[in-house]
Amino acid sequence: METPYLLLGLLSYVVLGRLTMRHLTGVRRESVFAALNVTSVFFFLFYGGKEHFVLRFIIYLALIVGLYLVLRLFAQKRGAWPWLAFAAPLAALIIVRYVPGEWYVALGHALGKTWRGVPNMIGISYLAYRCSRLVLEIRNGVVKQPNFPEYVNFAFFLPTMPVGPINTYQNFRRGFVEKYDVPLGRAALRILVGAVKYQFLAGLCNQLTYSGLLLDDHPHHWVDLPVAMLFYYLFLYLNFSGFCDMAIGAAALMGIPVPENFDNPFAARNVKDFWNRWHITLSAWMRDVFFSPLSKYLVGKMGIQLTNHAVALTIAIVFLLVGIWHGAGWNFAAYGAVHALGVVANHYYTVFLKKKLGREKFKAYNENRWIRAAAAAGTFCYCGASLIFFANTFPQIKDIFSNLQ
Repeated sequence: METPYLLLGLLSYVVLGRLTMRHLTGVRRESVFAALNVTSVFFFLFYGGKEHFVLRFIIYLALIVGLYLVLRLFAQKRGAWPWLAFAAPLAALIIVRYVPGEWYVALGHALGKTWRGVPNMIGISYLAYRCSRLVLEIRNGVVKQPNFPEYVNFAFFLPTMPVGPINTYQNFRRGFVEKYDVPLGRAALRILVGAVKYQFLAGLCNQLTYSGLLLDDHPHHWVDLPVAMLFYYLFLYLNFSGFCDMAIGAAALMGIPVPENFDNPFAARNVKDFWNRWHITLSAWMRDVFFSPLSKYLVGKMGIQLTNHAVALTIAIVFLLVGIWHGAGWNFAAYGAVHALGVVANHYYTVFLKKKLGREKFKAYNENRWIRAAAAAGTFCYCGASLIFFANTFPQIKDIFSNLQ
């Protein structure tokens, strides 16, 4: 879709969404808003894409229907049944993300279709995390079980569907049960800032990233490596946070609250602090769904005297999951392992300092501006360097280092 038509279509979506949210009520509002989102997802994210895009969209829609049926059947049952509804979206993610592409090719042949590999299921990771957490919200009595239009609105909400932020159902529904009113100018400015970051500044930085600078089969001076690391870090932040800015601004124009996903991550003083500032909604999901219950379980199994080691083991497991969540390659597992190492090291270092310094001196240590500056600089370099595994496969990393002089 050409840029002018794309912008006109997105503007029409926001205007229609705002009118629907403000001037309709009850079942009519839910149904019209659901139809608007489903139609918009098809035209903006599927239409004119890879081969069989209509079939891919139908499969995606069928997946939503299936997940809703599982939710209705099991989310409010007693015992272990709700965990089946919780696991269903994650199972769909695993099937799409990790089943070998050759299996899809064989399935395509059996159906008389020509499939080249894994289907492009846009936003499947974010869909899986939103819908699985919804089951826990229902199970814990935080929200009521949604009807089908309400579920579709949550699952197919266009601004957050491709790359988040990962909204909770409780927060999403605030826009339907109370007036969430953000000044038009502020929301529009948020979209503009996000567009500049996403379309312009990220594009400039991308010219000096690994793909733009080093992966050209030519020899490079070793200085080019830290340059590529720095600019890939900047590119990823501008690209991702820029899209989130646009999503948050567009949702606000329609009266739907969406949580922040970034909080000045470059100022983080350690890797743990980094994940409190970077992809905040993913960190919150991992904390609530995996870290808290797993750490509690491990402490119970290992004993209170080994609490620090139980927490460290939990950190390692959770960050390996974070790495694998980003992609199927071993490089993503390495990315998770590097961040697990950083957070575990910070965990033990904090425990050591508290015992060594005591409460007052530890507080003074944390408030020292020179220590904070050094910690922030070290964290910036560590997190930026770790992204080499996020940006490149192992063969590409080998090529990069073999071409350095």
